[in-house]
Amino acid sequence: MADTYDASHITVLEGLQPVRERPAMYIGSTDTRGLHHLVYEVVDNSIDEALAGFCTSIWVTIHGDGSISVLDNGRGIPVDEMNNTKKSALEVVLTVLHAGGKFDKSTYQVSGGLHGVGVSVVNALSRWLHARVYRDGNIYEMRFERGRVTSPLASREESIEELIARYQEWYGSRPAFRGSDRAEFLQKFGNRLSGTLITFAPDETIFETVRFDYDILAHRLRELAFLNAGISISLLDERTGDSEKFHYEGGIAEYVRFLNAGAEPLHPDVISLKKNDPESMTEIEVALQYTTGYSEQIFSYVNSVNTREGGTHLEGFRSAITKAVNNSARKNNLIRETGLSIRGEDVREGLTAIISVKIANPQFEGQTKMRLGNSNVKGIVDSLVYQSLSDYFEENPRVLSAIVEKVLTAARAREAARNARELARRKSTLETTGLPGKLADCSERDPARSEIYIVEGDSAGGSAKQGRDRRFQAILPLRGKILNVEKATQHRILKNAEIQALISAIGTGVGEQFDPEKARYHRVILMTDADVDGAHIRTLLLTFFFRYMKRLIEEGFVYIAQPPLFRVAKGKVEKYAFREEEMKEIVKELGEKGVTVQRYKGLGEMNAGQLWSTTMDPASRVLKRVTIEDASFANEIFEKLMGEDVAARRDFIKRHAREVTNLDI
Repeated sequence: MADTYDASHITVLEGLQPVRERPAMYIGSTDTRGLHHLVYEVVDNSIDEALAGFCTSIWVTIHGDGSISVLDNGRGIPVDEMNNTKKSALEVVLTVLHAGGKFDKSTYQVSGGLHGVGVSVVNALSRWLHARVYRDGNIYEMRFERGRVTSPLASREESIEELIARYQEWYGSRPAFRGSDRAEFLQKFGNRLSGTLITFAPDETIFETVRFDYDILAHRLRELAFLNAGISISLLDERTGDSEKFHYEGGIAEYVRFLNAGAEPLHPDVISLKKNDPESMTEIEVALQYTTGYSEQIFSYVNSVNTREGGTHLEGFRSAITKAVNNSARKNNLIRETGLSIRGEDVREGLTAIISVKIANPQFEGQTKMRLGNSNVKGIVDSLVYQSLSDYFEENPRVLSAIVEKVLTAARAREAARNARELARRKSTLETTGLPGKLADCSERDPARSEIYIVEGDSAGGSAKQGRDRRFQAILPLRGKILNVEKATQHRILKNAEIQALISAIGTGVGEQFDPEKARYHRVILMTDADVDGAHIRTLLLTFFFRYMKRLIEEGFVYIAQPPLFRVAKGKVEKYAFREEEMKEIVKELGEKGVTVQRYKGLGEMNAGQLWSTTMDPASRVLKRVTIEDASFANEIFEKLMGEDVAARRDFIKRHAREVTNLDI
């Protein structure tokens, strides 16, 4: 540590170096979420071209060498020299933060790329990036390595043969053109053949993983196709041959039908609303449909960007639909029970909805754009959606009647479940009154220093209780498989003994009453057997947390323990393996003669000391934190795995069967 502190200690990071020094500031993280965010930044630029009316198709290709490319048929990034820089616009866009066309509202009236840092950040965090621009019959190319130019801008004319071949590749047919003159071709088709191709390989020294996940990308690209009706987005994985094309003329109404596939709709038609507020230059699009289920699915977007944490547009929508249903029901004398109040949670039970707004100056919170902050948007959405829904209910009384009956049933169930919820709520963070009898609590009273293991079965629970550190580790054993909350009413769920024990032990309450400040433990660890039954129980528990304590996951409080599958011993040497390949390596290392291998069928087969040293000791254990990368993606997976649609579940299992590395039969 220096004794002095003067100007010589001040460091100025030039160009894109700040991005490489602090990547999480720009893309949120350097794990798989941050890796895929790079692709979204490039694709969002193409979507902005589509929003401006200049792009109809986007092609995304995962290459066998680990790189990925995004091609669009937009106008192509400008390549002419910028004033006072002596650099092409292409180079500036790719190497300078906060440079781009998103700040000029004559170029892009609405844009998801608010900060103008997207593609330059991708360049900074890539081992190499190659940019190719098609404009006016010319091909312009540049290459970069870790954000620095390695091949300056070069250009050449595209031959007539190349133009015709590209037309056929992009549009699937040969152009209706009989001549052989390049100028004549460009005069007829030139505007359609402009575009940008960005190919990059993420830097493995920056990211924890550089392997792109086909399903994660497919979900986001499908989402964008739904949100931008008419645009065509293609995805190809050269590693496996998997490919899909996403194109939806019905827009977000088709999105709602997609989300409700396999569910029983309460009314056949998706309610679609599209309104404009000229004064604020705000466009609001809403699609919704009720099902006979109990889960709420509301996903919000701003300029095609998924605002995972909601914001003012979502607040306005929730307020509007609650008022519209309430007021329309009372106006039509559909609520006859005195003393029965309808709350927002009742109105949203079984609701699937998409709200998409397009605004000129979105104020996102953070570069990753997870929450909208524009204060005026709440009132605009509230007013326009309320009036539109009220008019719809006036014209469709049968739909209103079906929705109100569903809402009243939800309200009655909520009242019936209130006592169960009160029993499950902890009176204070320091009291143990009302806690489940089978909970072996810890002595520590600071939640930040406390953890609870949710353990499968009494046998494993006994070992865990004996092996734990009583100061900060609590144990809650569960008997058998808990209720599948995806298929049950809240009233039935809250009456379930095992779920009551969970809620009571954790202390946060559930649903609308959830309060993370009341969490008794900041690490909730699911510890189940390393077999099929254990995986099923873990999935049931995760379904419960996702549906009723989602914020517990979002706060980073939920973990999965990693118990070993094998114990390998030779003499006094004892080692543990979590996978079969790892076990074989240990056997080879110890020498095969005299080695004994024990395969654990369950946690109960481990004694207290073994369970502590392998799975519970903070100094040696491995925990996996449960995160939600994308709420709509997670929702889709839970519905497929735990819902009523058997065909969808079978297709999912078939698709992912090859990813299974350890299967008990």
